[in-house]
Amino acid sequence: MPTAVFLEHHEGELLKPSLGVLSKAAELGGDVVGVVLGSGVRELAARAGAYGAAKVYVADAPELERPMPQPRVDALAKLVRDTGIDTVLFAASVLSADVAAGLSARLGAGLNWDLTDLVQQDGSLVGKRPALGDSVYVDVGWSAEPRLALVRAGTFEPKESGGDAEVEDFDVEFEDFSLQATMLEQAHAESEGPSIEEAEVIVAGGRGLGSPDNFKLVEELAQALGGAVAATRAVVDAGWYPYATQVGQTGKTVSPKLYVACGISGAIQHKVGMQSAGTIVAINKDPNAPIFEFCDLGVVGDLHEIVPKLTELVRSRKS
Repeated sequence: MPTAVFLEHHEGELLKPSLGVLSKAAELGGDVVGVVLGSGVRELAARAGAYGAAKVYVADAPELERPMPQPRVDALAKLVRDTGIDTVLFAASVLSADVAAGLSARLGAGLNWDLTDLVQQDGSLVGKRPALGDSVYVDVGWSAEPRLALVRAGTFEPKESGGDAEVEDFDVEFEDFSLQATMLEQAHAESEGPSIEEAEVIVAGGRGLGSPDNFKLVEELAQALGGAVAATRAVVDAGWYPYATQVGQTGKTVSPKLYVACGISGAIQHKVGMQSAGTIVAINKDPNAPIFEFCDLGVVGDLHEIVPKLTELVRSRKS
């Protein structure tokens, strides 16, 4: 039976975390299909073939225009029942978490969440899930089908493997209760530069910055490098920076090519959100900071002196 990947999209683009899960599913082998739900999205669906989908099922309806979970539960439940799909994978987001939970309840299906890997063991799908504050990893499975799984966003990188996907439309009959909620407004956070989920370079700030005003040091370096700004939980909890930029166990998981940590001690809760970065550079005045145990390059010193000089150097090299 096929494995389906819920392909979330925004403003005419398939989201990177969803494509990463699709690529991983294709690596595991078997029949892999994508599912695109929305209004005016049929053309968008064909792009999933490049990331390993042999077929993409599309439900295109006005009821699916807004990012509301219940109509999507209706669509996925019908597709699973009609096609015999035995596994549905989601890249974690606010919307996909709601959809996965609703689909689990609708189908009476098992849902494993917060997965950081998927493997085949003895012919069965097994998920890897962090536990005990991300200090250990446990194997999780499913006792029955269909199997549902939520994967941490940013865990898998999209990999273009070529190929075209067959696009197949399917109709949905929406439940009355699924259409009772109405979205009155959809707001977007104003930001400059790439998002932390998409950025190849991230400059992150922690409590070692000393004050919210000092985040301008991080912002200037990120701008010089063409990257995005991130923050730790302590920083966002203190109101220094927006929650949307939080990296870590209770924030977002990122995998940039370069991660520059400024004034971040490197607690395990933060580490799990950025440990898959290609190169990790840490700047901290405490030589015993835990981050120096797993970074690729460590600089012991005052970030208030080092970061401005580094920004100046980057700008001079680019000019």
